[in-house]
Amino acid sequence: MDEDHGNDGFIDMGKADKSVWLMKCPVAVAKSWKNKTASSSSSDSQPVAKVVFSLDPLKPDEPQFTMEMVGSETERIPKSYSLNMFKDFVPMCVFSETSQGAVAMEGKVEHKFDMKPHGENIEEYGRLCRERTNKSMIKNRQIQVIDNDRGVHMRPMPGLVGLISSNPKDKKRTMPVKQTDVKRTRRDRGELEDIMFKLFERQPNWTLKQLVQETDQPAQFLKEILNELCVYNKRGANQGTYELKPEYKKSAEDTADE
Repeated sequence: MDEDHGNDGFIDMGKADKSVWLMKCPVAVAKSWKNKTASSSSSDSQPVAKVVFSLDPLKPDEPQFTMEMVGSETERIPKSYSLNMFKDFVPMCVFSETSQGAVAMEGKVEHKFDMKPHGENIEEYGRLCRERTNKSMIKNRQIQVIDNDRGVHMRPMPGLVGLISSNPKDKKRTMPVKQTDVKRTRRDRGELEDIMFKLFERQPNWTLKQLVQETDQPAQFLKEILNELCVYNKRGANQGTYELKPEYKKSAEDTADE
């Protein structure tokens, strides 16, 4: 498709039949790759990782995929990862858009993977998560002097409707907003994962309601994170609560020992 037609509603379908892979990777890995691609020119681009495909003749329907990072030792990122392939997922396509507005279809998603560190790298990855958690807990607060002491530019505090009047009669009319009506803003996904690890270090089991109160995050967004990091107890003494998956629980226990 010509760039002159970038805004006329057409989509370049030349690569519509191309097979592509969709992979969800840890935040640290995504940042590492982004930094490498930004620092290198297109003519001097180097591979950031390699994928190893293993096949057991006795189990031809269960291929194994692993990924080896290239040059990640200096960045303190685990080098080896497992790629868990999903066979059942919603059909998806990949699109791109140029700075001129030209839209093109880059292919159809053939395989979807979930990337996580190998067992021998769990401790190293857990240490990296703890460092990120500690950094996210540091708040750089600033004090700003407001010249207009009448407060006409100040917004109402969360939980109140309208500005608080100086008239005692008007104060009685001020009604608090229900907690469910307060719109919560999503945190950065990596930052929220760090906070979740910190909470599960405090206690092993949490209900969704408790986590919403602790993190002040939307319940649906929290469920997405919990489905990746935790298992839900449907019965037993901890019924109705979440706890970390075994591969993440080890790093949390190591933190508690420290």
